[in-house]
Parts: sequence; C-alpha cells; structure tokens
Amino acid sequence: MAGMIGAGMMRRALFIGMAALALTACGDDVPEVDTSVYGAGENWDNPGGDWAESHFSRLEGLTKENVSGLGLAWEYDLGTARVQEATPVVIDGVMYTSGNLGRVYAINAVTGEELWTFVPEMDMQIVRSACCDWANRGIAVAQGKVMVAALDGMLYALDMTDGSVAWSVDTIAEHDRGYTSTGAPEVAGNLVVIGNAGAEYDTRGYVTAYDITDGSEAWRFYTIPHDPADGPQESEELEAALSTWSEDTRWDIGGGGTAWDAITYDPQFDQIIVGTGNGGPYPQAVRSPGGGDNLYLNSLVALDRETGRMKWHFQETPQDNWDLTATQPMMLAEMEVAGEQRPVILHTPKNGFFFVVDRETGRPLAANPIVRTSWADSWNLETGQPNMTMELADYTNGPKVVYPGSPGARNWYPAAYDPGRNTYFAHVLDMGNLLFLTGPTEGVERQKSFLNAGAAIIFTPDLEAAAPSLPPFIREAMMATPQWQWVLDEPFRSELRAMDPLTGKTKWAVESLGWQDRNGVLATQSGIIFHGNVAGQLFARDSDTGEELWHIDTGSSIMAAPMTYSVDGVQYVAVQTGWGGGGWGFVPPYAAAYSKGNRNRLLVFKLGGGAVPVPDDLPALEPAPQPPAQFADATPDMIAMGSGLFTENCGICHSNQPRAPLPDLRRMNSGVHGAFNQIVLEGLLMPNGMPRWDDRLSPDQVKAIHAYLIDTQAALRTRELELQRRGLPLDTQSLTILSNY
Repeated sequence: MAGMIGAGMMRRALFIGMAALALTACGDDVPEVDTSVYGAGENWDNPGGDWAESHFSRLEGLTKENVSGLGLAWEYDLGTARVQEATPVVIDGVMYTSGNLGRVYAINAVTGEELWTFVPEMDMQIVRSACCDWANRGIAVAQGKVMVAALDGMLYALDMTDGSVAWSVDTIAEHDRGYTSTGAPEVAGNLVVIGNAGAEYDTRGYVTAYDITDGSEAWRFYTIPHDPADGPQESEELEAALSTWSEDTRWDIGGGGTAWDAITYDPQFDQIIVGTGNGGPYPQAVRSPGGGDNLYLNSLVALDRETGRMKWHFQETPQDNWDLTATQPMMLAEMEVAGEQRPVILHTPKNGFFFVVDRETGRPLAANPIVRTSWADSWNLETGQPNMTMELADYTNGPKVVYPGSPGARNWYPAAYDPGRNTYFAHVLDMGNLLFLTGPTEGVERQKSFLNAGAAIIFTPDLEAAAPSLPPFIREAMMATPQWQWVLDEPFRSELRAMDPLTGKTKWAVESLGWQDRNGVLATQSGIIFHGNVAGQLFARDSDTGEELWHIDTGSSIMAAPMTYSVDGVQYVAVQTGWGGGGWGFVPPYAAAYSKGNRNRLLVFKLGGGAVPVPDDLPALEPAPQPPAQFADATPDMIAMGSGLFTENCGICHSNQPRAPLPDLRRMNSGVHGAFNQIVLEGLLMPNGMPRWDDRLSPDQVKAIHAYLIDTQAALRTRELELQRRGLPLDTQSLTILSNY
C-alpha cells in the first residue's frame, strides 16, 4: 500500500512540475491564471471547479477513513419542482448557483442562510422552444458579478453583494427561430462567453463574447455558414466551411450546430474552446442533400479570446445523421503522450469515442471507443478522420439501428479527472436507437420556432417490446441490421466508470440503476469520488477501486455533479437535487422523483452532520376522473387526427405517464376540460409555463386533440377501475419513444 501511495505522489509531483511554467501572460486587462495549480482548493470558482474545469479537488480533509462520518450540514429549498443540473460555485464562504429557467441563489456556505435570490422575468412562450426541460447548468463569477443565461437567451450580470442587475443583454440573434439558453456562461479574461441551444428547432449556432464590465458585445462566431445567396460569410473560416455543405443545403431550416454547453477557456493559449452541436434537421439527406462533412457541426473549435477568430478545429462526428453532438463537458490537462508532455483536452462526446486532443494544434492524440459504435469503427489519427461505417448507420434509404443513440455515450453530466491517478471518472451509457425518416427528404417545410428533427427515434431498451407494433417494413428492416443482435444481446449498459484517457480502458465500473440514471462526478486528491443517482442516493467511492465508502439516502433525485469547498478549515460537499432534462417527461419508477415527487433542494454535508429529511411517499394513484361526454360530432377520423396532432405538438412535454412532471392529460378534471380552448389557444396558463398554440393549431385541430384526450381518458378510467376492483396497482408506463434526450 505504501508503494502505491508513493507512486501516486510521484505522478502528481511530475504533473505539477511539468505544468509549473504555464502561467499565462495576456494583455493588461486580462487576469493571469496560474495553470501550475490543478484542481480546486478552498474555493470552487466556476461550475468545473478550477481553470481546467476538472471537477477535481485538492482538498484532503475528507479521506477514505473518515468519509463515512458525513452527515447533513444544511439544506436549502430551491422553490421549484423541475430539472436541476447546475454545480454550485463557492467563493470566500458564499455559495452562488443557478436553478431552472436561470434563477440564481446566493447562500451562506456555512449556515445555508439565503443572502439573495434572482428570478428572471420572461415571456413563458419561450418554453415551447425548449427540447429538454428548463435546464440551467450554472453561473460564472468575475469582477464582482454573477452571470447567468436565462432560458429566453437574456444574459444577466448581477451584483455579487445583493443580486441587483448590473447589466443585461439579449443574446438571441433571430427571435423568429427556436433559440434558448441552458449552459453556464464562461469567463475568459475580461470577457464572458455564452452560446445557445435549439439545433433540433430551426437555428444556426453561434457563440457571443461580451465585456464583463458593461455587457457590450466584443465578437460573435457562427459555428456553421449561412446561405451564400445572402452575401459573404461572417469570417474566412465560414467561407472555407461552405465547401463542406451541399449546394442545395436547406439553409432556411437553420442547419444546427448550437453551442448549448461545453465552452471552456484555455488560459495557456488564450483561447476559447467551443463544443458545437448536431445538425438540424438530423437527416443529412434533408439538411445537406449532397453530403459533405458539414463543418463545423459536432466539432471542437478553438477561438482567439481577443478577436473571436478561429485558431483550429477538430470535427468529432463528420456527416452528422444521428445527433451525436460535441457539446459535452471538456476538461484541460497536461499529459505525457508518446514520450512528450503535451497540453490536452479530454473529451467524451455523444459519439462514443474518448478523445485526447492537443490544445495547441487541435490534433487528436488518442481516440478510442468506449461503447458500441456503428457509425464508425475506429479513428485514423494520421488523417484525423474516423473510419466511418455508413452502410450500418445511414438511414436515408431505410431504418437503421444506430449505436450510440441520441442520448449519447456521454451527455451534459460532468466527468472528473484526477491527474495524479491519471483517471477519468464518468457516467457512460452504451445504448442505441432505431432511426428512420418521418417523410420524404424533398419539400420539407420549415417549422417556425419548432422541432425540425426530421427523424423518428426509438431507444434500444424499448425496441423488442415495440417491434410488434411497428409497420412491417420498418420491423423487417430493423431486424435485418447487424445491430439487431446487439439489441437482443444487451439493449443497453449504464454505468459509472474509471477510465484511462489515452486508451479508453475501464479500470473499474459500477452499474447504474437503468438507462435513465445519469450522474455527474466529483473527484478528490484524497482518493474519493462522489456521485448521486436518480433514486436519491449520494455515494462516496474509493477512486482506486470503486468500492463504496459511504452513501446516504436523500429522497431526492440527483443528476448534477457534486462539488466540495472549505470554510474555516471545515470541508463540505454540496449537490443540487431534481429530476429533469432530456426525456424528462418519462420518470423511471426507480427514481425518487417518481415515488416522492420532485421537490428541488440543495444539500450540503460535513463530518458530524445529521440525517437528511426524506420527503414522504406520494399517495397512491387514483383512477382517472370521469371525462366529459364526447363531442357529438366526434368521429374515429377526428380522434385519430387528434392523436397525431397531440404526438406532433404536445407529446414532447405531456408524456401522459404516471408521476410525470407535467400534468397527465388523461387525468384532467372538469375545470381543465371546461377551459381547454382558453388554455391551448389563448394562453390562460402561460404564467405557469403552458404556452399558447394559436399560431400552429386551429380551433378545429384543438377540438380534435380534445376529443382524442376525452376518448383516452374514458378508456383509462375504465381500465383503472377494473385494476382497482382487482386490487392491482395503477402504475403502468408506456414505451419511452422520444425525439430527443
């Protein structure tokens, strides 16, 4: 054991020594960053913890020997019941964090006392353009300001002391398109940088840099070209990218490439590295019918901090057909590669490969699959290109089962990197999906500020059960793919892994509760990793073995990454709780949010703390209420039309599942039925987050949807009354068929 510890200390010393000269020296207005210090200390000054955004802490007050003594120091009610994905920031004893929609909280980090809160005002019509709940992934702090991007794209700079608005700026380029903001702003010297979400809608991606002092725009970089018929591109890099798009590209729909997360400042090279998103629509046959790599979709793009000009790019998924984004969190490091110490990016995007990318050149130094992949089988490091297997993954001419699926091998939940152990800790999902076109590739109409995905998706955990209900030609094509055997052998694997970055090899793994269980990770120098699960358990594990050292039941679903900080010599661990995000309408039965509700809390632990108050179980489901009489003129055709309209327009939010975050519309009471038109067409409940639909749906279409829901509710009530009579539970769920995650 002593030898093992000594080797670890030697590795850390080597790492620190190699990085010691990496102190940045930028312009006079840019703060220097000491990159020789890796990992967060007493403060945790950005959602990633340190300049490398490593989710790694140097604190050693919590050890493998004493961590079992952790208990609750304090809890804070976030006042909401939706998604929580942010990692808090702590600076000099004050905790700052964000909640859904872009709420901000300032809290005494020792006592949990609320210092101030901020709730952004917004037109809640914006939620119709949010594919994946009302998520917000954190705040940035600099120059006495706390910066947050609200869901509607407003960027706010708040005074650290009282939460008053120092300045605000609208980051949305075109308000007639489906832009939102869900990521944390990134501080880069004197600038704050933010991107936008919405690639599935009708958007063209970009990132914008603003001066932290007053919010004035410094520069904007678009991630893909615009229609050349509209004039020259905004930059030489976009002019060069234009050749990778076909001449008949559907520029009017948008193209995608949004930077909804993964913006990291690299102080060593004074550059901002941006991970870009998927193509929109998904099928390249619709988006760019002549093919092409479609730069700079699904790429890492390094931008000069001062000018916003591109320094290099590395495309991780060319010819995107599959929503395999590069927007997943990245971290910076120094690493020995082929005998040479290099500054690198560690990145595990959706596409299933673990990349180690040179920060200076953008050249991939390692690229290894960590899950089953059918779109490419390996990577050519000499050419910097994947060895693609389009015959297995291109669904233009027929359905394909594609691995990984659109949820990705990795997604928004942060990984952690321990440099002394050279170990990368991350939740990994090995899962695929069936993909097929929803219509012809020609003549596709743009859906204004709405989903333009263009493909249907069924995840592999549901495929066997769904197969009998699929049209015969889809079912037969699906079963003819080589990947169908993958589905039969192992439809998914979901686990927390410790991995070697250069090989992608797993050192140890711990199985998760299911494919919807995903969790962010914290690593500490003392050899502990912390993570939660959606059942509401928070774990401490041995970094070297994965062995459980401690866990506590909180009764609140945990997806966000924990963090740690120290005040007056006391080390704390904090985590936000709340179910949501992609697929949020389908709450798995193993989630605390299913059995106990989704009350959002911030939980903070220390040695000697107490028990966590666990919410009571929700009451048992009651049979669906009696619906009103069906419309006199309702016909089977009207009800069928209503079913299709509901699926197309309403199903992304209203999953109509038990315990779902939004109302199950099969259980509407008489008051909601009576106000149905006012709610849907006039926005009666817009302040609560229910947008109006009079721009997309006619009164006759809304009536058809209502007729469908009345019919569905009547059938559900009959079924549930019979189950109740027989003493059987009413909790049953349908397949999790989604267009995004």
